[in-house]
Amino acid sequence: MRATKIPADQALLLDNQVCFALYSASLAMTKLYKPLLDELGLTYPQYLVMLVLWESDGLTVSELGQRLSLDSGTLTPLLKRLEAAGLVNRLRAVQDERRVHIHLTAAGRKLKARAAKVPGCVLAASQCSLSELLQLTTQIRKLRERLAA
Repeated sequence: MRATKIPADQALLLDNQVCFALYSASLAMTKLYKPLLDELGLTYPQYLVMLVLWESDGLTVSELGQRLSLDSGTLTPLLKRLEAAGLVNRLRAVQDERRVHIHLTAAGRKLKARAAKVPGCVLAASQCSLSELLQLTTQIRKLRERLAA
């Protein structure tokens, strides 16, 4: 681990806080996503669930939770709302009723085509090149992994 001492008069400046940079960027990102996702009838957490299911349909609730870093207490109400909207089905495994698999419905699969414009809108709003945005995503992911370790 590399540690560099920050001068005391700089250590507590708001603009030098990585937490505030991430927090305020997250708020701006949420504001950007809201109208895009409203058109799809999704909240941001629901959109994340749909992204994972579009990648790998039929995951269990626990697999979804691992992928999204969410516990089942948070995920279950989200999945119930997606099911009520007709986008997913929750099916208990026959061999082990504790395991619930989540499957996209035809409407859930169809929504993917409408959602395809979202990443392009985010890229345009970021005013970054695709390469810059991918590098930033990689750096943030590495930071998250280091903090979780």
